[in-house]
Amino acid sequence: MTVQPELAGVSFAADLAGFGDRIAIRTKNQSVSYGELARRVEDMARTFGPARRLIALEAENSLPSLVVYLAALSSGNPLLILPTGGGTAAQTLLAAYDPDIVVRASQGEAVLDVQRDETRHDLHPELALLLSTSGSTGSPKLVRLSAEAVQANASAIAEYLHLRPSDTAATTLPLSYCYGMSVVNSHLLVGASLALTDLSVVDPCFWELARDENVTSFAAVPYTFDLLDRVGFEHMDLPGLRYITQAGGRLEPDRVRSYAELGRRQGWDLFVMYGQTEATARMAYLPPDLAAEHPHAIGVAVPGGTFRLEPVPGLDADELVYSGPNVMLGYAEQPEDLALGRVVTKLRTGDLARCGSNGLYEIVGRRSRFVKIVGLRVDLGQVERLLADLGLTAAAAGSDTAVVAAVEGSHDLALVAKTLAQDLGLPRSAVQLHAVESIPRLANGKPDYPAVLALASRNDDSTSGTATAPETAAQPADVWTIFAEVLEQEDITDTDTFVSLGGDSLSYVAASVRLERALGYIPQGWHLMPVCELAPAPHRAQSKPATATAGPAGQQTGPVKRTSRGWYRRLLAPMETGIVLRAIAIIFIVSTHIGFFHWEGTAHILIAVAGYNFARFQLIGTRGARLRRQLRSVARIVVPSVAVIVFAFAFAVTDTYTWANVFLLNPLLGPEGWTDYSRFWFIEILVHILLGLAALLAIPAADRAQRRWPWAFALALIAIDLPLLFELVDSRYPGQGPVLWLFGLGWAAAASRTLWQRAAVTAIALLTTPESFDDQYRSATILVGFLILLWVPTLTVPRGLHRPTALLASASLYIYVTHWLVYPLVDPAHKGLAVIASLAAGIVYWAAATRSMGMVEKWLRRRQVATAVPNS
Repeated sequence: MTVQPELAGVSFAADLAGFGDRIAIRTKNQSVSYGELARRVEDMARTFGPARRLIALEAENSLPSLVVYLAALSSGNPLLILPTGGGTAAQTLLAAYDPDIVVRASQGEAVLDVQRDETRHDLHPELALLLSTSGSTGSPKLVRLSAEAVQANASAIAEYLHLRPSDTAATTLPLSYCYGMSVVNSHLLVGASLALTDLSVVDPCFWELARDENVTSFAAVPYTFDLLDRVGFEHMDLPGLRYITQAGGRLEPDRVRSYAELGRRQGWDLFVMYGQTEATARMAYLPPDLAAEHPHAIGVAVPGGTFRLEPVPGLDADELVYSGPNVMLGYAEQPEDLALGRVVTKLRTGDLARCGSNGLYEIVGRRSRFVKIVGLRVDLGQVERLLADLGLTAAAAGSDTAVVAAVEGSHDLALVAKTLAQDLGLPRSAVQLHAVESIPRLANGKPDYPAVLALASRNDDSTSGTATAPETAAQPADVWTIFAEVLEQEDITDTDTFVSLGGDSLSYVAASVRLERALGYIPQGWHLMPVCELAPAPHRAQSKPATATAGPAGQQTGPVKRTSRGWYRRLLAPMETGIVLRAIAIIFIVSTHIGFFHWEGTAHILIAVAGYNFARFQLIGTRGARLRRQLRSVARIVVPSVAVIVFAFAFAVTDTYTWANVFLLNPLLGPEGWTDYSRFWFIEILVHILLGLAALLAIPAADRAQRRWPWAFALALIAIDLPLLFELVDSRYPGQGPVLWLFGLGWAAAASRTLWQRAAVTAIALLTTPESFDDQYRSATILVGFLILLWVPTLTVPRGLHRPTALLASASLYIYVTHWLVYPLVDPAHKGLAVIASLAAGIVYWAAATRSMGMVEKWLRRRQVATAVPNS
């Protein structure tokens, strides 16, 4: 046993209480003061016990994870950070280092799996933190960091960023990543606040959080800037923003210059930074006033650190060498290495550099066999070893965007590439495998890595491993394939999202069901997540004999039985509420119209669901991109609806439709009140609302207002319709009453981010819904359906009903427009059969129509590309 040494932990983690009642952490549901955070950290530290032990943490951007992280740092217990999401990489580290305690966050608590009461490790007194050096590659090689290094780097960062207690940083990067960790450390050092979130920058909720919490900064890696471009960041009004930091790989000089100039215009700074895990995080920064003029540079050494250039034998270049108190103790490759002290005093970065006459350093190449992709440092030698373990002869090269490998022989490279990407923790599209007869080699017999890298220019799916195997139970299709097939898109990049690719409520259901099958779960807000963040991750929960849950006081509350709900999870699973409501509503609508049973009001619930989905899918990106997406969605409603109406009108089935129906203008041009011509009122009014909003949001002032006040904008829609709802003015709507207020309620439900906002929307619904109809049963149905949509994000549904429910929800629009023509053809005495026939016909029409429209859209895109690129 190693007795707890007389050793203070990391100072900033131990001194939290000194900031008293200042707000330390802001989450979606609560704010935690420094005093309260210090108490939680102390309670958690006591849970670790009196002996110094090795603790492993599966870190998340959550309060429980942060408390465990700070408790370990403050108490001097060495902390091994596991990759987010568990999986092979985490299991490899756990097997290699056998920690005494493993901690995971679960359902708002820190779950401790205590392996033993006394450590079997010899832990050096200076050891504070163990971090993976090359991303989630599964390599057991770790960086050993001291408490002094963590403290020193946090102090240096706070100094050059001029951090102050009034600052609030949003956690745009994971705590498990040293860059994200450095944001936490530097802000807590000075008594600033953290807006703790795992929201992506493509999620409108993130920007609402940034405004509500007056966020002053956020951290970005290179691909973050692609996402910022996509969401129209340059047009956003963020009055509190003081600076953006960039690290995690080289940002193209043109992008550096562009964002530096944007910051100058808008009043914030861009800090370009350079670092490695071996230096705790940061080694250099570029003063923001020099970024536009010197976008190629990494800048100067951080306070307390120094650079020097040392010649590299055999190369006409110098290697960048860093010295400073934040340099690691050394590496660990096995548990015995945890007893080692400092073996490194200067850090050879492996980067070739030069220093200009202005004193700014610039990276000009790499000496080592490492590349950094989307912020992850990947060992190309490890890539070759992983491929060799699969029985393949390969040579791997790489750039800042992809790992490229030449593989000898004929193999299923699509499957191998998918496996390799998961092992490396990289986006699937960042791994390219090419079949070759033999590895390209130099005259001396060594692999010709430039020639391997040149293979990246080949676009042959059969050899690059970019083709994906068909979706089966054993091997689900990956996210790229699912999006490509559901959205009929061919060119999908890592930073694309479901919404940016043109996804809407009609394609959402099909995509969500296939994603659940492929991933085993559905991440909340997946439709706004970049494709690279949706890569499949293994289930995080691992079966253990017993675990202990640390309660608020840090006391163990007893064993948690992980198998008690096994039967429940096998039979039942959550499904998104909007999908379930759409499926139930269409059954009730058809059954009511046919007379199988009578239950009105569900069509109006679908109007609220339409508003809810509009806010989720149609309000992302620049004003032009929004308008194109909104008009595309309208077309996907109008085309199949009008096709059915024209068929009915054009002589074939019935004479109860007019030209006003064909042009979806019956509410405006048809007879007042409810008539047979009003059967398509839902489609007609929905199209009018969507076109009106598209026109409104095309106005720059309205677009800016919606971006700045998304929740208030939705309430304004409700207010516009209140005179009609309360009959202060006459309405021409055909017997169904005004419905814009319901659309606005759905929009407000999607825009509600806080408890008080949802409570306010609930109050509005309670005040307005009873006025919608004299039939109180119908009003009650609308109210209950809407409140479920507002308050219950998912509903538990038997797994066997998931696919039928999704099918009905996907086809609901098509069932609605076709059932009027189908059920009259069935014997009126068999109403149940008429319902089934109507549902089945609508599903068949949905499958045919979506397929046809997808083919047309794909053809139009190809025509557009062919027109844009003339023959040479």
